[in-house]
Amino acid sequence: MKNVLVTGGAGFIGSCFVRMILDNHDDTFVLNLDSITYAGNLENLDGYQNNPNHCFVKGSICDAQLVANLIDKYEITSIVNFAAESHVDRSLTNPGIFIETNVQGTLTLLNAAVEKKIEKFLQVSTDEVYGSLGEDGLFTEQTPLSPNSPYSASKASADMLVAAFGHSYGLSYNITRCSNNYGEFQFPEKMIPLMINNALHDKDLPVYGDGLQIRDWLWVYDHCTAIWEVLTHGKSGEVYNVGGNNEKTNIEVIELILSKLGKDKSLIKHVTDRAGHDRRYAIDSSKIKQQLGWSPTVTFEEQIEKTIEWYLENTTWLKNVASGDYLNYYNEMYEDR
Repeated sequence: MKNVLVTGGAGFIGSCFVRMILDNHDDTFVLNLDSITYAGNLENLDGYQNNPNHCFVKGSICDAQLVANLIDKYEITSIVNFAAESHVDRSLTNPGIFIETNVQGTLTLLNAAVEKKIEKFLQVSTDEVYGSLGEDGLFTEQTPLSPNSPYSASKASADMLVAAFGHSYGLSYNITRCSNNYGEFQFPEKMIPLMINNALHDKDLPVYGDGLQIRDWLWVYDHCTAIWEVLTHGKSGEVYNVGGNNEKTNIEVIELILSKLGKDKSLIKHVTDRAGHDRRYAIDSSKIKQQLGWSPTVTFEEQIEKTIEWYLENTTWLKNVASGDYLNYYNEMYEDR
C-alpha cells in the first residue's frame, strides 16, 4: 500500500484529488492535512470521512513537528502539496500570509521530506508563475518564470525551492502547473461559482473591464488525474504543464452561464478592471500528453453544463460557503481563474 500525505486536501482541488484516489485506488492510503481556512471545507469530503483508507488531520504545513510526527506515524511514502493561499487580490493587501503558507510551509514540508527520505514530493503549482501571455503563444515548461503578483511570486518561490531541494539533497520531485480549474465544490471567490450564485439570485454579475481576458479552462477532475499520473509515473525532476485546451474570454463564460440558467444578459455589469490583471493564460500540455499519455477527457462546453447542474442541486452547500461578508467581499474581488 502507498501512503500519501495530501496537504490542503479539504480545498477545491485537493478534496477532488482525495475523492478520486479513494474511489479508484484501493491500494493507496491518504493522510489529509488541512488547516481549514475560509476556503477549506470538510463538507467537500462528505461520504469519505469514514473511509478506512482516509484520515483527516486539522493542522498547518508550517508546523514542522506535526508534519514530522504524521510522516512517522502513518509511514508516509510521498507528499502531494496542494496547500496554499491563492487569492491574488488578498495577496496585494496581505502578502505576508502568502509568504508564510506558500513559501515557508513548502520549505517545512521539504525539510521533512528530506529528513524522512520521502520517495516522491509533488508540488502543485499554477500557470500564473509564468506571468501573462500576448495574443499568441502558449506557456511551456521552458517559459521563464515572471510572476506579477505576491501570490504568483510566492508560488514561483516555492517551485524554485522544490527544484533546489532536488538538486541539493537528491529529493525526488515533480512540479505541475495548471490552467484555470472549474467544477464542483469550488469556493465562490472564483468566477464561475460566484456568477452562478449571483445569477440564481438575480444579482449583478460584475465583469472586470471589457471582459475579454482569456483563460484556458480545465475540469478539476481531469487535473487530478494528471497529478496522479505525474505522481505515479512522472520522471523525477520534471515539470509538467496541465491545461484544458479550452480558451475562453471571461465574457463568453459568463454569457454561457446566463444562457444555461435562463437569465438575461442585463445582469452583466462592467466594473473597473483589477490592478495588474493578466490578460491571457494558455497552457501547452504536449509534454504530459506525450510522456505520460494524459489528456483532458471533456470539453468545456459539455462539462460546464454539468457543473452548473451540480450547483443547482447543491444550493445548501453554496449557501453555506457563500454567506455573509464573504459573498460581498468576493463580488468586488473575485478571481477569474
